[in-house]
Amino acid sequence: MAGRADPPEGTPGGVPGAGDEEYPSTVFDESFIRAARLQEFSARQRLEDHTTAVRTRAPETGGHLTGRTVPKQGIALALIILLAFAAAIYLGANNPYDVGRAMVADPPAAMTVALAPEGEVRGGTDLAALWADSPAAGFGAGAGGVDLPDPRATDHFTAEQVLTALTLAKEYAVAGALTPEVLTGTTSVPVRELLGAEQRQRFDAAVGGQDPQSDATDWLVRFDPDEAVLADPQVRVEGSFTFSEIADDVLQVNGRHVYVYALRPAGVGAAAPAALFTVQRQVRLQFGEKELRDRHVVLRQADTVAGPMDCAADRSAVLHPLLAGERASQPASEGTDPYALDGERAAPCGTLAVSDPPRPEVH
Repeated sequence: MAGRADPPEGTPGGVPGAGDEEYPSTVFDESFIRAARLQEFSARQRLEDHTTAVRTRAPETGGHLTGRTVPKQGIALALIILLAFAAAIYLGANNPYDVGRAMVADPPAAMTVALAPEGEVRGGTDLAALWADSPAAGFGAGAGGVDLPDPRATDHFTAEQVLTALTLAKEYAVAGALTPEVLTGTTSVPVRELLGAEQRQRFDAAVGGQDPQSDATDWLVRFDPDEAVLADPQVRVEGSFTFSEIADDVLQVNGRHVYVYALRPAGVGAAAPAALFTVQRQVRLQFGEKELRDRHVVLRQADTVAGPMDCAADRSAVLHPLLAGERASQPASEGTDPYALDGERAAPCGTLAVSDPPRPEVH
């Protein structure tokens, strides 16, 4: 027999409490009931004047329920997003690290002076002896020969910014006057990458011979590979950099260096005698905070004195050295020593007058 609490047919579903097992933890609180869209009529109401069992019921318009409410978390998230956008706009307009605009990049003021030899260009097959018997005997070799002064802070630039400017100036000197691939005309990318966007366009036009305001040799040292090749890839170099602040937002670096190249004629092999070709370059580079951040240089001035070279040679696209045994076709105006870093600026064409290298004293 079934127990007092069980119906005669047993518990519905065949298991104890099967009718309630599916929703054992569901609780319908008062707010849920009030929000219901359907409401069942009572038995009395159905007997009186209603034929349907339920009616459609509008939700109560209490103080805390008005249709579909927006969760508090959504409102808070929307406020956070709005505050974040406002902060981003404010910081963008008042950035304490704003580096301002790029400097105006006009074409550099430049001049190239050819130095003609008084007689036949001296050369030799023994490179060691050729270097030892020249004023470049004590020069440094390659990038290791380019020294930098100790950086110090200026009124508006930190010591770290000054060091960055000096480092970029050295990179420009190495790229434009010491890199074999640039010297032989294989590439100009190392120099180009150091320039800002505006000067990069001018550089491209100058290298392509399409800029009436500047020449390729204003920006770099380059030889015609059909005329001359490097007999020694290690270029000798001597010189220095100085720096100064010329305005509240402009740092200037001046460099004056002598570069000496061992060259031999192209296509004749290593047995041909080599000759030394000397280039003195004086450059003026400027940097603003944006240029320092982007690691770009602005070339303002580049003066070049080079020889032995024929005064009649076109030196706009490449330099045309006179090699061992060759002579200049016409006389020059005056003697100029390219090894004298403290000398006066040379005339557009001069005579190559090289001082003798110092000799060790014999006791």
